[in-house]
Amino acid sequence: MTAEEKKIYRIAMGVEYDGSHYLGWQSQREGETVQQNVEQAISVVADQPIKVFCAGRTDTGVHATEQVIHFETTAYRKAYSWIHGCNTNLNKSISVLWATEVPETFHARFSAVKRSYRYTILNRDIRPAIQQNYVSFVHKHLDITRMQQAAAHLIGTHDFTSYRTVACQAKSPVRTLLKLDVTRQGEYVHLDLEADGFLHHMVRNIAGVLIKIGIGEADIDWSKEVLEHRNRKLGGVTASAKGLYLRKITYPDEFVLPSVYTE
Repeated sequence: MTAEEKKIYRIAMGVEYDGSHYLGWQSQREGETVQQNVEQAISVVADQPIKVFCAGRTDTGVHATEQVIHFETTAYRKAYSWIHGCNTNLNKSISVLWATEVPETFHARFSAVKRSYRYTILNRDIRPAIQQNYVSFVHKHLDITRMQQAAAHLIGTHDFTSYRTVACQAKSPVRTLLKLDVTRQGEYVHLDLEADGFLHHMVRNIAGVLIKIGIGEADIDWSKEVLEHRNRKLGGVTASAKGLYLRKITYPDEFVLPSVYTE
C-alpha cells in the first residue's frame, strides 16, 4: 500500500435535493432519508463505507438548494469523479453540485458562520396542483407590509424559545437573526432568513406567526409578544414544511468553497 493510499482525504460537497419523498435529512431505522442515499452513493464511488456530516439537518418535506456536507476517505478521486460518480448512483431527486478537498480543520456544521433559508408561500384563491410539494399555500390575502413590520421585531440576538419546537435539543435557544425579508412576486410571498444558526422548526414557526399577522388575524406586535413570552405553547401554528428551502451555508473565506448559490 502506497503512502498516497494511506492518506486520509477530507472532502466537502454541495448537495441539492427535493425533500418531498424523504423523511428528512438524517438517517433513521425506518423510512428513506437524504443522508442514507448520499452515503450509499459516496460509498460506491469511494469503494468503502462512508459516513457524512451535514451543515444542518432538514425535516421531512424540506428541500435544499445547497446543503453542505463533508466526509473522510482514504480513496483519492478527482472532483469530477466525486460529482458525476455520485450523481450516477443517486436518486434523481438528489444531486451533488460540487466537491472539493478541504483541510482537516473544516467541519460542515461547526465551521459554518451563517445559514440561509427561504420560505415560499403561494398566495391565491386556488390551491396548487403542480407545485403542491414546493410551496406553502395561503388562500387569504397576505399584507406584506404588516408582515415586514412584524418581522423587524425578530431581527437581532434573542431567546427564540417561543419559536422552536418543544422537542428541540439545542443547548441554548439564543440565536442571532441577521436577516428576515418579506417580499412579494406576483402570487408568491417569500421569507428570506439568515442567521448564525436556526433552532428546530424556527423558520416554520416564524412563518406561522407572520402568516397570521399578514392575513389580519393578529396584531403586528404579536411577533414581539410571542418572542418575549419565551414559551412555545404561547406561539403560533407551525407552518407547512413544503415551502421551506435550505439555500446556503456560509463559511470563513479561508476554506474557499465553490458555492453555486447566488442571491
